[in-house]
Amino acid sequence: MSLKKIKKILDAFVLLSILEINISFTKVAPKESKTIEVLLVNALPGSGKSEVRRYLSNLDSKQCLEEFGIGVTVQIDDFPYVHMMRRISEEEIKRGHKGSFFLSPAFSFRDAKEWGTLMHLINEDYDDLISGKEIKPKSAVKWLFNRIDAARVKVGRKAVLSKLPKKLCKEVMKAVKKDAEKLLKDKVEEIEKAKKLENKTVVIEFSRGGADSAPMPLPKPYGYKYSLSQLSPQILEKASILYVWVTPEESRRKNEARVNPNDPGSILNHCVPRSVMYAEYGCDDIDWLLETSNKPNTVCIQTQGKEYNLPLGKFDNRVDRTTFTHADKSLWKKEDVDKLHDGLKEAFKNLRSC
Repeated sequence: MSLKKIKKILDAFVLLSILEINISFTKVAPKESKTIEVLLVNALPGSGKSEVRRYLSNLDSKQCLEEFGIGVTVQIDDFPYVHMMRRISEEEIKRGHKGSFFLSPAFSFRDAKEWGTLMHLINEDYDDLISGKEIKPKSAVKWLFNRIDAARVKVGRKAVLSKLPKKLCKEVMKAVKKDAEKLLKDKVEEIEKAKKLENKTVVIEFSRGGADSAPMPLPKPYGYKYSLSQLSPQILEKASILYVWVTPEESRRKNEARVNPNDPGSILNHCVPRSVMYAEYGCDDIDWLLETSNKPNTVCIQTQGKEYNLPLGKFDNRVDRTTFTHADKSLWKKEDVDKLHDGLKEAFKNLRSC
């Protein structure tokens, strides 16, 4: 055999060896960890959603990514809008007019489609957060009134605040001015924070449900099926769900235990009226959505001609693991932290497996 042929054979052998090594490497190389871009934190009121958010925000970025698959968190919550709508209604009622959104502080929304109004306000918050929009309105309260009216129109209801009598509108705006300024300030701070982050997770918190012992499926516009369908495609395409699991009885207990009458607008310390807890949060439809989904461990949402399967992980908080986070971090006990951390790891493991 000539030297030329021997060289060709050796070259072919070397090439095959290289290909074999590359194929083997491809088979065993671990997949790169993907950051959860949008995390919906859902549960009944008082379940520990905000406490979970607070705990996660106190972890370092490396731990968040490695153990939970999330980046540094930026926050969106619909409660500040509910609080504003209650404040507006309170001021209207004080002046002898009907509340635009609530008949009284003790009752549910006058119009249940307001659950959809809230979702469209969330959509706008998300868009502003991702785009880094600069928001500098001349009047925070007028800016907020216009946003609420525009969101109502998107769910098929009429603008209401722009139709108020001028004198009444001026008085109500003055009364809720500080509340509106705080809401704007908090929103701008989250946008500024998001601008500085590359690998971030947008955490969106809201509670939905139906009347105590209501049969499934819950009718529109109640429950998660309806509200999730109102989210924008930009959110649904990237969203996973962390569901904090408590019983309705535990939800009611914790809701009343957390109340701080001096801080009714606080995300951590507000209290949902008892009648609302039974009428709007006596149950929810998460288990029904999981059972009827076309893919295990996901919630299937069909909206705007598309179908979305949102991975879901359940964090079991039926035996309270989260209340300790209300205290200063320096006072947190290791055994409490471990219980919360281990429970979240299990929930995120199930979520990420989808």
